[in-house]
Amino acid sequence: MSLTTATSTVAAAKAPADPRRNELAAFLRSRRERITPEQVGLPMTGRRRTPGLRREEVAQLAAVGVTWYTWLEQGREIQVSVQVLDAVARALLLDASERAHLFALAGAEDPTPVVECPTVSPGVRMTLEQMAPYPAAVINSRYDVLAHNAQYAGIVGDLEALPPEDRNLMWLAFTPSRFHEVLVDHEEERHVMVARFRSGMGEHGAEPAWRTLLCRLRKASPAFDAAWQRHDVLRPGNGLKRFLVPEVGLLRLDYTSFWLGPTQGSRMIVYTPRDEETRALVARLPTRLPSAEGR
Repeated sequence: MSLTTATSTVAAAKAPADPRRNELAAFLRSRRERITPEQVGLPMTGRRRTPGLRREEVAQLAAVGVTWYTWLEQGREIQVSVQVLDAVARALLLDASERAHLFALAGAEDPTPVVECPTVSPGVRMTLEQMAPYPAAVINSRYDVLAHNAQYAGIVGDLEALPPEDRNLMWLAFTPSRFHEVLVDHEEERHVMVARFRSGMGEHGAEPAWRTLLCRLRKASPAFDAAWQRHDVLRPGNGLKRFLVPEVGLLRLDYTSFWLGPTQGSRMIVYTPRDEETRALVARLPTRLPSAEGR
């Protein structure tokens, strides 16, 4: 072997691995070392030089080969199935956040992801009310409207009168609705919404609620299906929306998202006037939710 060839071979062997593999290896070791045999029903077998479980014990609990698990914890480039990752997650007693981190580092889609909780806390509801006179709503990454104030209802209509599965801005934008009617730039806005929905679908595609909504939209709206076929993607962001609201006028509103958790899931969107004319018109929006009118 020539000196050049030998040097290249050594360099290749020392080439840095995928950073995610190194992080995955370190993460697995840290989770393994925090678990005692008693926690997983294994007997103590003499004194241990290092804390936690041994690699062979994790392999036993996950029903995988010891050599294979050792390679995984060493950050080697091996193919990892979601079934094996699921078994390792259970063997290491990972919580929801740790499990999501494991699958992200492995570059795999979790077959049983944690479903985003649709509830809104009393504190968030109080904050929504305090946003008045500005319209505000809590929306998840699937565009479900989870909560809103009276001013928002004054723009998009009485959402409480709709079936729960229809209280979704994607559905309202592509089917006959008050939201579709008042949204001035609806063609442009709908393409943006579809691109952001597709971006979210990449992280939640295994969830039944997402797949059900996608199927409903494609069947109900040729316009949605055409936009979906473009494969455009866009992350959530802020911007301007224009609404032509009956008995109120043309509202030019900047919308700003305030995330309610550590991930881009549910967010509170607050609409603020772009100009003084809109500021005056916003005062004409209702101050009570339609569902409270009869109380």
